[in-house]
Amino acid sequence: MKTTPVDLADLKSSVLSVPPLARDAQGEPSKAENRRMVEWLRSGDVTTYLYGGNANLYNFGVMEFGRLLDLLEEIAPGDGWMIPSIGADFGKAADQAAILRERAFPTAMVLPLAFPATPSGLASGFAKLADISARPLIAYIKNDGFLDARDVARLFRDGAISALKYAVVRAEPKNDAYLEAILDAVGSGERIVSGIGERPAIDHLEMGLSAFTSGSVCVAPHLSTAILKACREGRLADATAIRASFLPLEDLRDAHSPIRVLHEAVRLAAICETGPIGEFLSNLDGAERLAAIAAAARELKAKSEAAASGAERRAASA
Repeated sequence: MKTTPVDLADLKSSVLSVPPLARDAQGEPSKAENRRMVEWLRSGDVTTYLYGGNANLYNFGVMEFGRLLDLLEEIAPGDGWMIPSIGADFGKAADQAAILRERAFPTAMVLPLAFPATPSGLASGFAKLADISARPLIAYIKNDGFLDARDVARLFRDGAISALKYAVVRAEPKNDAYLEAILDAVGSGERIVSGIGERPAIDHLEMGLSAFTSGSVCVAPHLSTAILKACREGRLADATAIRASFLPLEDLRDAHSPIRVLHEAVRLAAICETGPIGEFLSNLDGAERLAAIAAAARELKAKSEAAASGAERRAASA
């Protein structure tokens, strides 16, 4: 497991997967099933695993946090970068940061708190959490004006954050005054990752962001990695064509809950058994809705498997 400080190469090396947290029938995190998830991702050259909203860590207790860190250490590939999340409220985040201080994880993401919070209060809180954890953290912006652009730049300069996940949804991702203000204040997008999956990722990478996070990569890691590679090589038409395969599942996630749909999609595609989704959320039901999720997830996974087989054939004949 990666334990060294976060650098630019880490952010650019892989799609940052955001997996669900697989649980057993009693609701406890399952080592075997979460390992299956990670192994499937690793088969598609995904080496970064960010456990946050899709893992329902918003509702994860402080007393359970140490056991979660144990699990992530145990299932991590040798080259794997495991990123837990803390918060969202300051008190819980501070308690978790104190636990993190004694562990080898190089960073954690701070889950975003929309209320009660102010931009200047969040900035000072992030600095305190970095001090408590004794390491730079990852900030996560989901809403306009969550942090002032100048505060983001200051947090980077002061070493309180090592990266920023930017996930403000826009109809036109390139038409984003808030993101532009952050890029101007920070000076570059090298430590900023697109945080809304494949849909805006190509536009964000064109704008200079370093990489992108994804939930649907958990279903199709080979395809998601192919998008990142195509963008790196300037093959934007290829990246756009590959992205089209993700849109049916992404449309369902947008319609019915990104977290809850992904939790079922991974299960229905037979990647791992995800089990109960955790407290304050409920698993999706409804035969018609689950059938649509199953169809989209299985088709997407099949395309990812076909891409992997094609790459193996080309490598063998080279």
